[in-house]
Amino acid sequence: MKAQSVYIHIPFCQQICHYCDFTKFFYDEQSADDYMEALKNEINTAIEGKKNRVKTIFIGGGTPTALNISQLKALMQLIDSKFDIDNCLEFSIEANPGDFDEEKVKLLNSYGVNRVSLGVQVFDNTMLEQLGRLHQVKDVYRTVDMLQRNGFYNISLDLIYALPNQTVEQFRQTLDEAVAFGLPHYSAYALQIEPKTVFYQRYRKGKLHRPPQEDEVRMYELLKGTMENNGLHQYEISNFARPGFESQHNLTYWNNDYYYGFGAGAHGYLPGVRTGNIRPLPAYVKQALENGKPILHSEEIGTREMIEEEMFLGLRKIDGVTRDQFIKKFGFSYDTLYGDVIHLLGQKGWVTDDGEKLRLTDQGMLFGNEVFERFLLEEKDLDRVR
Repeated sequence: MKAQSVYIHIPFCQQICHYCDFTKFFYDEQSADDYMEALKNEINTAIEGKKNRVKTIFIGGGTPTALNISQLKALMQLIDSKFDIDNCLEFSIEANPGDFDEEKVKLLNSYGVNRVSLGVQVFDNTMLEQLGRLHQVKDVYRTVDMLQRNGFYNISLDLIYALPNQTVEQFRQTLDEAVAFGLPHYSAYALQIEPKTVFYQRYRKGKLHRPPQEDEVRMYELLKGTMENNGLHQYEISNFARPGFESQHNLTYWNNDYYYGFGAGAHGYLPGVRTGNIRPLPAYVKQALENGKPILHSEEIGTREMIEEEMFLGLRKIDGVTRDQFIKKFGFSYDTLYGDVIHLLGQKGWVTDDGEKLRLTDQGMLFGNEVFERFLLEEKDLDRVR
């Protein structure tokens, strides 16, 4: 195995959310049947044998639970055959509140799924409708209760803030309702206006009004304070957990480790190369069935790109980039390339370096993208370490 984590993309949805730019298609039974055959061939082509040892598996979407019970069972059987679930540290699936019924929950439990990430987004029915969501707030309560009654306790709620016309007080109400569940993990992201979405079209026409930037900053500070006050430590810019419940699969990404990506539009990272799969559903299915390699593009990752990504991704974590780990990977300290950058960002109050780890400060988290840009390299910069 070249990687110890596996991402599997299920692109089907009952409804397309207005902000989503992930690979997604309206569900219909025949398309999903064809997709499952194509996915099976892609996975079998990439990985030989059965019961391969992996650390994490993550089924994302789309909405994986949009599959009917027979399709979901076929997916579970494929994964169970291909990977050693008994020794898999974390087996996660994304879901929407209201998409589950008791039969699907019991099925997932019987095949070793041990973590569920629920796309709640906001505890406000009016805003949910404006986002294009199908569920209502009551569905969150029903779904969490059903999961817990069936033995699922590692549950994460995903939230979005800085929504159109959302006030700080409205976000406070969402946070208070979310943490009242007492769950071990929460993710919260500021709304991004992505191309090819309904929100993007409205934004271009001047019909979508986001909160002012100062309100977005206040929402983020409120988020961090609320989580801390409820025993949930921040371990990444947008993620909070009780000790021991950090998302191990997402840490694969932020630690810049290798992972397989299967399904339409999925991305993978293997030694020396990042790949992206074909996104359109018919084209993905055709190519995956023909040769099991539905790759749209692959990018060679050299030393420069590896170093840049190590810094970008590592600085998203609250623990930051560890000096010794960087030296172990690359043979030199990050100071060799970034000493001047780190000094400048330290003067701005955006990073701190205690000699062991380089971290973003609280203020630095607000300017994350600007910080990350400073760690881009030119090829000639590597002459210092060659």
